[in-house]
Amino acid sequence: MKKFFLLSFVLLLAVSGILAGCGSDEASGGEAGKKIKIVAAHNQTSPDNPYQTGLLKFKEVAESKSDGDIEVEVHAGTIGTEESELVEKLKLGAADVVLVSPGFMTQTGIKEIDLLAMPYLFDSYDHWEKTVDGEVGDEMAKLINEKSNNDFKLIGYWSAGVRHYYGKKPLEKMEDIKGMTFRTQTSGVVADYWKKVGAIPTSIAWGELYQALQQNVVDSSENSYPYFVQQNHHKTDNGKYITETAHDYTTRFLLVNGKKFDSYSKEQQDIIIEAAKASVEAEREAVYAQEEEYKQKAIDEGAKVNEIDREPFIKLAEPLQEKAAKDIGAEDLLEKIKKLK
Repeated sequence: MKKFFLLSFVLLLAVSGILAGCGSDEASGGEAGKKIKIVAAHNQTSPDNPYQTGLLKFKEVAESKSDGDIEVEVHAGTIGTEESELVEKLKLGAADVVLVSPGFMTQTGIKEIDLLAMPYLFDSYDHWEKTVDGEVGDEMAKLINEKSNNDFKLIGYWSAGVRHYYGKKPLEKMEDIKGMTFRTQTSGVVADYWKKVGAIPTSIAWGELYQALQQNVVDSSENSYPYFVQQNHHKTDNGKYITETAHDYTTRFLLVNGKKFDSYSKEQQDIIIEAAKASVEAEREAVYAQEEEYKQKAIDEGAKVNEIDREPFIKLAEPLQEKAAKDIGAEDLLEKIKKLK
């Protein structure tokens, strides 16, 4: 009997030692060496899109700097071609890094973001970069984080190029768009502006827009060259005429879930921020390079491009900017942006 109890005691000590050893291993790996997987997503499906360039750079830097502790899985439109889907997935934890526009972010209740979507707010890429990379960009990032209760943390400003009109006929003057259905944002300052111009803002999912243009469901749309040319919109009858309205130097937000970000180790957080900075540089460089490339491609494939006097468009936008900024409590931010011109 004594032998039995002695053997049991020895076995118990042995098992305890093994469990203690396992627990020690997990603890040592849990703080500094815990591996994380990041699902990074955008809504564009073309592999040549600047968004893809940016997220692949994010993946490259995050994985190389972390020595394998961070794995990044990039999705190009495969978990959502609508930005509203990506925002929801970020909140629910089904995605960890997403790219969205100010228009969709305003749907979360952060009104000040709409400021960056205002037509003719910026007059050049230099003006846009001074804005988002400076004090205004910092203030906007803080607003997003605080007003979302840390659901969203902004880690980079990307560009989606300078947006132009394209449709079934060229615009020789502002009045030429009157009465045309125009695929754009259907609420907020963007919709208000185009209604004032005389167009009829229409909601069409990005993934369905080629067919809508082809089948005469919508008369026209607007976007920057890399985005609509990669989708062959210029090859449709209702997309072949491009008028360079340059109404929006677009802003895109690279977001993470703030609460999840806070759960990462300090080292992992620093690497993610470093990867985000690298992605910003790579994505912008791709956009700027592709604008001329895809403009020429559109022309070579039969699209007709013309310029237009933008002054009437700009003059119409200015009072709307002032009113919208007052309505959303962003008058100080608007003034700071104007001073950067």
